[in-house]
Amino acid sequence: MVKNKWYVHPVVAVGVLVNVFVMLLAILWKGDQTAIWRLLVEDGIVEWMQFLCFTVTAGMLGFLAVEQWQRTPKINLQLLAFAGLTALVALAALEEISWFQRILHIASPEYFLSHNRQSETNLHNLAVGGASLHKAVLLKVIAIVGLTHNIILPLLARKRPAVRAFVERFGLYLPPLSVSVIYVALVAVSHLVIDHPRKGELGEMFGAVHYMTTVFAAYYIGVGYGKPPVFEQPADSRRVSTLFAMVVVFLLFTAWLMSAGAGAPQYMASHPIAAGASAD
Repeated sequence: MVKNKWYVHPVVAVGVLVNVFVMLLAILWKGDQTAIWRLLVEDGIVEWMQFLCFTVTAGMLGFLAVEQWQRTPKINLQLLAFAGLTALVALAALEEISWFQRILHIASPEYFLSHNRQSETNLHNLAVGGASLHKAVLLKVIAIVGLTHNIILPLLARKRPAVRAFVERFGLYLPPLSVSVIYVALVAVSHLVIDHPRKGELGEMFGAVHYMTTVFAAYYIGVGYGKPPVFEQPADSRRVSTLFAMVVVFLLFTAWLMSAGAGAPQYMASHPIAAGASAD
């Protein structure tokens, strides 16, 4: 049975609150250049939160792939979806922090020094014309896919349940429309209200938190999902939801600590605020 009341499930509700908190933080700090750069700089709070959320999401999807194989040891659409999404999200996590390059102080190979707009060892900042691959292609694809998955398809599914069944046939899920509207609204507000060259990082973090919590809610608890979730018993789903909600908050604290000790101060020291920095 599809459970649509996302707000009664602490994981999704806490995910929304974390995103709202960071948005309010950005608004409060937008007049303080040191503070807002600490929030949005490379290896800053928002970027580490993205990495942590992507990593947890990849782990959850990988677990689902293993569970799917153990339940039905054959290759089907569900298994391919879980395996493919695991690889995709893990790639996003590693790309977000340039494969630990800055943390481990590893020099970029010659190819990336010549073709990467930030001279880093990652793919999303490769030069495409006068912009990066991230700006020229990926952002457009993400916007189209994100709006389709979060707004268009959930709207259609409200009147046509067959739409949800069709999506789930491919091993995917539809997030609750109400929480998706909040997510999209926060992205829009971050672009309208925050005047900063790296304000796009806020939208990326909102997406990372949104998908981490809705993936858990759908596949593990059954929120907005028509197939049997991992935890089918109400008592088990309630306990694990409470624990995971605590993890979501802990991730934000961890990102804050990692930004202080794993790169943000050093990056800011070598990239003066007055000179600006890349928004990629």
